[in-house]
Amino acid sequence: MDFRLNDFLQMNPGFRFEPTDQEIMVHYLQPKIQSLPLPYPIPEADVCGSDPWNLPGDSQEERYFLCPVETKHPNGTRTNRTTPSGRWKPTNASKQVVDSENKHLGTKKTFVFYMSKPGSKTDWFMHEYKIANPIQGVQNWMICRVFLKNKVRNTGAVFYVPRDFDLNLDGGDSSSTGFSGVTVADDEDEINSK
Repeated sequence: MDFRLNDFLQMNPGFRFEPTDQEIMVHYLQPKIQSLPLPYPIPEADVCGSDPWNLPGDSQEERYFLCPVETKHPNGTRTNRTTPSGRWKPTNASKQVVDSENKHLGTKKTFVFYMSKPGSKTDWFMHEYKIANPIQGVQNWMICRVFLKNKVRNTGAVFYVPRDFDLNLDGGDSSSTGFSGVTVADDEDEINSK
């Protein structure tokens, strides 16, 4: 595919692509495997074979990719996650993704990227989503969410106004000292939960 990722996935201001684990499974991964249209386009990329900073799109933002499942060995089940500069290592056991009726939809696994030399851990993380029962004889896909863990996300400007601030809508003199300034909101709880 020859397109610029940022142009292709441009959303209207105020909208964010932040699907839940269940939405990823039901509305994106299952339809992709069944060759059905997706409600919103997700680009395809070799996430497990590429260094995270070389993936399409803004590397400072969280990104979602559809990725074919490729195993280390022809008859094996282990996914190959080695890149030119390092590898993706799992951080914990797989988490089951279930629907509202507790039906098992698939798994979510978290990985951290390690550099080959000197084998150091980076701030790059990946959530890998796979369906529970892959269909035999059909190309199997997974969805990968790639992001920098310690990146502070700019959620926009927040204006703080003192309680005694006089808007001075009538055009007369105001004794108020006025506007207290602009700060950028940091939503650390949201960042740390991802």
